[in-house]
Amino acid sequence: MLLRVLRQLFVLILSAFALAPVASAAQAGGAGSLPRRIADLTQSIAEGIAAQFHRAVGALSALNGAGGPGVDWAAFGAAALGLVIVIVATVAIFLVLRWIAGGLFGAASAWVMRGAGGIRLLRRVLAVVLAAVVDVAVILVAWIGGYAVALYLVGDAGAMAVHQTLFLNAFLIIEIFKAFIRMLFASRYDGLRLLPLAARDAAYWSHWLARLSGFIGYGLLLVVPVVNANVSPALGEILSPVVMIVAFLYALQFILRNRTGVRERLERRAKESQLAVTRVLARILARTWHLIAILYFAALAVVTIARPQEALPFMVNATLQSLIAIGLGILASLLLTQRLGRPVSLPVDVQQKAPGLEARLNTFIPHAVNAIRVAIAVIVVAVVLDAWEVFIDLRAWLSSEMGARAISAVVAVGFIVLAATALWIVVATWIELRLNPEVGSGEPGARERTLLALFRNAVAIVIVTMTLMISLSQIGIDIGPLIAGAGVLGLAIGFGAQKLVQDIITGVFIQLENAINTGDVITAGGVTGTAERLSIRSVGIRDLSGTFHIVPFSSVDTVSNYMRGFAYHVGVYGVAYREDTDEVIGHLKAAFDELRSDPEHNAGILDDLEVHGVTELADSSVNVRVRIKTLPGAQWGIGREYNRLVKRHLDAAGVEIPFPHLTLYFGEDKSGSAPPAHLRVLEGQGGQERIGDGGGYDERAQDRGATRTRPAEDFDERDSD
Repeated sequence: MLLRVLRQLFVLILSAFALAPVASAAQAGGAGSLPRRIADLTQSIAEGIAAQFHRAVGALSALNGAGGPGVDWAAFGAAALGLVIVIVATVAIFLVLRWIAGGLFGAASAWVMRGAGGIRLLRRVLAVVLAAVVDVAVILVAWIGGYAVALYLVGDAGAMAVHQTLFLNAFLIIEIFKAFIRMLFASRYDGLRLLPLAARDAAYWSHWLARLSGFIGYGLLLVVPVVNANVSPALGEILSPVVMIVAFLYALQFILRNRTGVRERLERRAKESQLAVTRVLARILARTWHLIAILYFAALAVVTIARPQEALPFMVNATLQSLIAIGLGILASLLLTQRLGRPVSLPVDVQQKAPGLEARLNTFIPHAVNAIRVAIAVIVVAVVLDAWEVFIDLRAWLSSEMGARAISAVVAVGFIVLAATALWIVVATWIELRLNPEVGSGEPGARERTLLALFRNAVAIVIVTMTLMISLSQIGIDIGPLIAGAGVLGLAIGFGAQKLVQDIITGVFIQLENAINTGDVITAGGVTGTAERLSIRSVGIRDLSGTFHIVPFSSVDTVSNYMRGFAYHVGVYGVAYREDTDEVIGHLKAAFDELRSDPEHNAGILDDLEVHGVTELADSSVNVRVRIKTLPGAQWGIGREYNRLVKRHLDAAGVEIPFPHLTLYFGEDKSGSAPPAHLRVLEGQGGQERIGDGGGYDERAQDRGATRTRPAEDFDERDSD
């Protein structure tokens, strides 16, 4: 067949580009050279078409009186009359049965439209299958009725002419093809339409395809054979290419007229698609669909002209197989989207126990649906390529050992990935249930939360690694060298990344010793804050200012955890030297009693106030220390509140809380009197200046007003404070 010839030509052209250096070195014009083989192939195609036209022209000349046989027009008229009777009877039976079946089609369409969501799609599938069965049954009944008319009402009883048989067979083939078109477009019944088109667009495309298929089918399967048998083979040989050329020109102008509209519709579908592969393919199809359609009809015309006996059955079979594969693929994708593409909604009690399960399912299910869509697309492409005999023979490949092994490997990998996903969902949900305070034994401890988080990460790594290894082994890759290579690589990483190894080892021991849990306030690596994230290698700390620090365990020498068992607020309060420390301690106890009377803070206090007494006689204060035992993490809030109450109680009692100050000492002479102090005091905006000597202050007023002076002996320590 010409398609195989064209495919061989394509392979030869590719080989010519790949072997150009070798071909140039070969003997020019040699019989076995690659350019010569290509030339011979193209020459045979051209000569075959030209020879057919020469034969047709020669036979037509003979028909016009160059010694050819004459035409029995009386017999031709009688045969034509009998054929017309069979045609009218068959078409009448068909139209009557279609009119009767129209009520069934309308009821099925209304039944589909009454459904909603996934129910509507399921009803549509059932109704389309039922309508297709009824449509084919109508065609078969009309075909049988036509045979009955031809056998018993036209001509001799029990006998029928060849041209009547040709019509009935052509009617059966063409109407079944049109039934498939009606199944896709269903222009009159919205509920039975498989393609997502408006009724007007569906009618437009359905009528065009029906007219084109009828013109080609009846032209090649009826008109040409009747002319060959009753008029002249010469005229038949001319009619065959004429039919295909007219069909090609009609299809060409129709395709070019609808090029822009179809492209825009496909681009809109691409934007609405959620799968990246579908978007890319839809955009490519939007830009190239007219080229594919033109190439299809051109190939149909060329093959029909070159080899009419072989071309039409092949093209019809390939076209039907391609359309059925594409239609079933679209239908399967739509069913999949309707049944599994919607978000999963779990019962309220399940959401309360495992809040993340619904989101997890809604994350994995779309990925699974997209993977199945890709598999459907691959199957459709393989069936279409097999229909046109491109690259492979699908049936032979599936029946071969290689095909069976490939299919089993793909199915096994799919089940492995599905099982791994289900295992991860189960483990993650179990961890979520353990962390949920409303389920089980209540609020989990900090250590349990930390260990469960680490366990979840470890399980994820193990599942991914095992799934990858098992999948590789299923597709025929030996994983032994990979495991050995991973061991060697791990050893190399261990030597080359000693800091990383130290991080992991230190992290393991920190976890074994329960030194840090998520949510603890710690000091590690010189950073103090809340441990928000904990892995086997590092700890993430959020400090008081909100800065997030990642501290690797290799840089941690000491871990200070402020959240273990209990904590203390240690308060050191300084008072003036003149104050009575026993009285001060009483005020501190009174402030603690008021603190305990507050229910909000009393819940975090574990014991009575510990008074350590006077701990230091400082430069300007006497320090009294107390300590409050609290729950871990409550020491800072309780300490702030206690400091507020202490300040209020000491202020109310008139107890001085001194700030650092300096005492000036002027010394004294042998007689016990103080030496003169030379002081300069500036006061006021006018810069009034007073200078004091040993006997008192003199006054040099640079501004109006008077100032009272004191002798230097009247100054004491308190004046200098």
